[in-house]
Amino acid sequence: MPQMLALVILVAILFVGDVIAVRTKAWIPSVFVCAVLFLLGYWTFFPQDIVALSGVPPTVAVMMIYLLITNMGTLLSIQQLKEQWKTILISIAGILGIIVALFGIGTLLFDVKTIIVAIPPLVGGVVSALIMSEGAANAGLVTLSVFAIVIYVMQGFAGYPLTSIVLKKEGKMLLGKYRSGTLEVKSGDINPLTLEPKKELKLFSKIPEKYNTNYFKFLRLAFVGYLAYLTSTLLAPIVTVSPFVLCLLFGIIATSVGFLERQVLQKANGFGLAMMALMLFIFDGLKSATPSMMMEILYPLIGCIVLGVIGMYIFSLLIGKVLKVSKEMAFAVSLTALYGFPADYIITNEVINSLTEDEKEREALTSHMMPPMLVGGFISVTVVSVILAGFFVEFL
Repeated sequence: MPQMLALVILVAILFVGDVIAVRTKAWIPSVFVCAVLFLLGYWTFFPQDIVALSGVPPTVAVMMIYLLITNMGTLLSIQQLKEQWKTILISIAGILGIIVALFGIGTLLFDVKTIIVAIPPLVGGVVSALIMSEGAANAGLVTLSVFAIVIYVMQGFAGYPLTSIVLKKEGKMLLGKYRSGTLEVKSGDINPLTLEPKKELKLFSKIPEKYNTNYFKFLRLAFVGYLAYLTSTLLAPIVTVSPFVLCLLFGIIATSVGFLERQVLQKANGFGLAMMALMLFIFDGLKSATPSMMMEILYPLIGCIVLGVIGMYIFSLLIGKVLKVSKEMAFAVSLTALYGFPADYIITNEVINSLTEDEKEREALTSHMMPPMLVGGFISVTVVSVILAGFFVEFL
């Protein structure tokens, strides 16, 4: 198969996934559609190496992972997230609930390595799923390598309807308070993660803006990624730390000291291409999947998701009572671990629009419901899941 034909077919699959997700308002996730199409392709006419053939061999994908995770670190501003400290605690409690439920009950039903592989993708997104999939493949656990991807693809089906149900209950309660005049409308940006400091590049303040080219942005991003790799290598004789976890940490530090600007990969016009390469590489992990293997992982897949959601609910309920946050909002924040952005934004917006047509009421609901949902998704999917994946992968 020619390289460009392979690329056209694969990008067409990603596009079809996006179209269906948009048409169904993310109720059918794009990753699910893409995974089904990739499986059908591998079971029919796809060459086994179609992703590498299209121009995304493992070395390119790993480069993109370094850049993307470092870029994730640039999004996290401790100062701006202080207001959402309750949300962060609830999000972490929900993740602890998943871990406790799966290690406490899951290990009685499934193999320990199945649980280890399941947890990071269940509380995270594409990066944590890829770390666990690659780790399982390197350990010779082919079925678990596919399992990591499948659990990432399927978890949204549990998260979307549950989130919609609990957010509607929360919204109705808030709406009742607003109409009775007892609800305070919060002002400011609905998304604390989009707020930008006035001066980002403190270390390069004397360099004229015209020299801050795309290549300079890529250079600084790659340098921070290299420092993470170097630190991981130097620490290796003492303690094993995933370079991807260090990328996240170094990205936060580099942004806070003014070495990197926020969302630097987007500003260098490289984010879309990096994500495309990453998504193709994760679906490349499905090439080993057979119909019989898919049937084999069905039971642990359903079991892990159900146990995870139950653990999440119990822990979010407990922390919600301590922090005086309603059980509905606490559970909704925890559930963002199953899908993250942009699904958290889409679902919250849909619920708000379904509850009222009055613009002022919508603004009031948005100001109370949107910030915790966005921050919750960011903390679990972007931050904690990568740290967990870097830690758990060492036990395979």
